[in-house]
Amino acid sequence: MTHKSFVFFGTPAVARDTLALLVEAGYVPSLVVTSPDAPKGRGLTLTPSETNVWASERGLPVLTPEKLTASVREEISKYGAEYAIVVAYGKLLTQPLIDSFPQGVLNVHYSLLPAYRGASPVETALLNGETETGVSVQKMVLKLDAGEVLGTEKVAILPTETTKELRARLVIIGARLLVSLLPDFESGSLVGTVQDETLATFSGKLRKEDGRLSLLGDPKQNWNIYRAFAESPGTHFFMSKEDKQLRVKLLSAVFENNVFTPVRVVPEGKKEMAYQDLLHTGWIPN
Repeated sequence: MTHKSFVFFGTPAVARDTLALLVEAGYVPSLVVTSPDAPKGRGLTLTPSETNVWASERGLPVLTPEKLTASVREEISKYGAEYAIVVAYGKLLTQPLIDSFPQGVLNVHYSLLPAYRGASPVETALLNGETETGVSVQKMVLKLDAGEVLGTEKVAILPTETTKELRARLVIIGARLLVSLLPDFESGSLVGTVQDETLATFSGKLRKEDGRLSLLGDPKQNWNIYRAFAESPGTHFFMSKEDKQLRVKLLSAVFENNVFTPVRVVPEGKKEMAYQDLLHTGWIPN
């Protein structure tokens, strides 16, 4: 089957994995647009994005603009794409760029819109203790995650799932949902649903301080913070001994009978160890 030409915008692993499933289903982009190489690791070595690496290895044309300028738009237009797909690209598309695609721009978002628009829908759902989330495919407009919803799929959140585990499931579900919608979208028969603005909620960018726990605080809240931020930016707490303070990075934890218990930790300046062993050295949570 011949599919219409499209451009794929995406940067991190979630975008790469979605692109891989699209290509596997026969939807191969004419062009991949991703973020420029960025410093990574301790040496801050300039490193291409996960999507860039995957696409380049398969001989797909790749563009890595710093900004979506008029000249970049002209370069993209040379590929004659009918529409675009955006998955975690990292930059807002301008209105002229959106308008340059005759059939518009599709976006995969990891929440049940209009809930949790914004940068961290998976983390925020876990932070708020939600038991259900999902994936939405929307038709992009200039306003953040506010376009017509073309399809959704609900997902139960498992009690022990962290962001890493839940996101991995949502990426596969979202890619399959997108593939299932594309035939009707390309034919022009897919009708969207306007979002109810009164129900809109938002998720912001993550900060390191968002991952701070208080072991003397609410156990369920600590568990939700841990689940939400275990992958990035990570969680931590403080302990005290006499007049000293110790910052402790949390690697793993359990939540049983409404009790939150750290399991593996890395005290600042020390190696990974069991939390119970740290307690035995006289440090107490604060």
